[in-house]
Amino acid sequence: MGKNLEYLPEERIVLIVGNYGSGKTEVAVNLAIRLSEAQDVSVADLDIVNPYFRCREARAEMEKYGIRVINPEGDFHAADLPIILPEIRGAVLDGTGILIFDVGGDDVGARVLSSLADIFAGRPCTMLQVLNARRPFTETVEGCLKIGAEIEAASRLKITGLVSNTHLIEETDAQTIWEGLRLARQVGEAAGLPVVFVTANENLRDQFDARHAGCPVLWIKRRMLPPWKLRRMTDRADRVLGRDPGLRKNDKGT
Repeated sequence: MGKNLEYLPEERIVLIVGNYGSGKTEVAVNLAIRLSEAQDVSVADLDIVNPYFRCREARAEMEKYGIRVINPEGDFHAADLPIILPEIRGAVLDGTGILIFDVGGDDVGARVLSSLADIFAGRPCTMLQVLNARRPFTETVEGCLKIGAEIEAASRLKITGLVSNTHLIEETDAQTIWEGLRLARQVGEAAGLPVVFVTANENLRDQFDARHAGCPVLWIKRRMLPPWKLRRMTDRADRVLGRDPGLRKNDKGT
């Protein structure tokens, strides 16, 4: 079992799916970092939907933990194209370590998985649907089930478990997490699926009692920030350090 996390997938291929804005990438990045404490981990970025929150944006940080990140390079780094790299197929066929796929949102993002159906065939996969009860379309059991069915149809794969990832970014409190976990359990009962783990921000350790969660807890650190927030943080650092922001390279304000 992974250090500080009871959850470790029996299958080496883990597909992270969910509706747009559910926090899939945050889950994928934090899960990869946690599992890297005990396993060799690779992350394949298959998100062709959201240009701001993709695993490739956290590549440098993940590589510090020895995680291999597979994503388009060079001119294709920021592409929102369905690029299936030979390295992705090779990683699936390699058969060693944990391989996590960060998949784009909704059925549109999940459709890219169908192009890998030939190499997934005969290889057990864990496909986890990330649920955020504070996002549109997944605040009800019916909504979560509908999104899940659409993802399964588009990917031609079956969801095997749920991840409760309900949050309100900086305004998240323990009550928010408990509310999301209750919904995830209801979805699980309706779909016949387990809640594999629940996420909680590290700064809520004193508020959220993991002993009563009824499933493993993945304590996460928020690592995915939109570019406008990163820019504000950099500007603040410039002011504190007395640097001239005009001297920053490649800063075009976009």
